[in-house]
Amino acid sequence: MVVSGNGREALEALEKESFDMVLMDLQMPEMDGFEATTAIRKREGDGGARLPIVALTAHAMKGHREKCPAGGMDGYLTKPIRPQELDQLLETYLARRAESPESRESALSKK
Repeated sequence: MVVSGNGREALEALEKESFDMVLMDLQMPEMDGFEATTAIRKREGDGGARLPIVALTAHAMKGHREKCPAGGMDGYLTKPIRPQELDQLLETYLARRAESPESRESALSKK
């Protein structure tokens, strides 16, 4: 797990390491979660694997939940995080990743 203080730091961390999922705070200094997600999606391009990005916010403002998918995010969590919701989210997205063709190819090449 890596914690970033702002969106720019998150982008730098993604350049250095690969992650299974990103919990993206929507309100960060310098570059907010929407801007950082747009930059990540731009880097991914149209093909290849898509990193699951889940919006994380303490301010469950009206319209944010709807704005997140339009901004390239795959899910939405509010703070304080409820352990059961986080567990369900991790199960959903990490199971999808394990079932992806890229993951199966990687597993086969390791045998």
